[in-house]
Formats: sequence, structure tokens, C-alpha cells
Amino acid sequence: MNEKTFRNWLDAYGRAWQTGDAKAVMTLFAPGASYHETPFDPPLVGLDAIHDYWKAGAGQSQADVVFTYEPLSVTGDGGVAHWTATFVRVPSGAAVRLDGVLVARFDAAGRCTEFREWWHREETAA
Repeated sequence: MNEKTFRNWLDAYGRAWQTGDAKAVMTLFAPGASYHETPFDPPLVGLDAIHDYWKAGAGQSQADVVFTYEPLSVTGDGGVAHWTATFVRVPSGAAVRLDGVLVARFDAAGRCTEFREWWHREETAA
């Protein structure tokens, strides 16, 4: 893993989120990958679980998504990034702003094997 490869992965992750494309996000993760949305809930494990999470969230309940990031660190098999996202919640129309940090580990093919994120949300009613 190097910074260019990590940025390319984050770009693809952002495009999948912005377009709500749950199938595209599956290409970014390895079979059996673990996806930790919060440190308190059990992780989503495997491509089907990640797909279903993304389809219900980005694919069906978020519109006008904007995703930005800044890599903070890149190591042999992973990276850490600060990220922000804004979107409109469907159908309520509430404006949501997220600010978070993610840690990702990758296999030799560049697919994420472990994804952990910590984030805060600010939500404003429509």
C-alpha cells in the first residue's frame, strides 16, 4: 500500500457512496472482509452484508452525497484517513453532516479486508 493506491481506493469508495452504488462498493472489499461502522456494534462480515448495508443507506436513504477525505497515514498494508460527508436524508429531507476517521487494511490485490470508522453526525431538520 502506498499513498497513491490508498487515494485511488478512497476515490472509488467516495464515488460509490456519492452514486449510491452498493455493487461498486463490493468490488472494493475482499470476500470475508469486516466492516466496523462503530466500535460498539458487531462488524458486518462478508460482501453480502456490506452490500446490504450500503444499499439500505447510500443506495436508498441518502441523496446529494458529497464525500471528501485526507489521508493521514499509509503503512505496509493499510491507511488512515480523515473524511467528511454531507447528504440529504430521504425521505425526511434532513441535512446530515458527518466528520470521521477511518482505518483500512488491504490484501495484495488492493481489496479492503478490514474497515473501521469513527464518526460524528450533525443533523438539521428539513
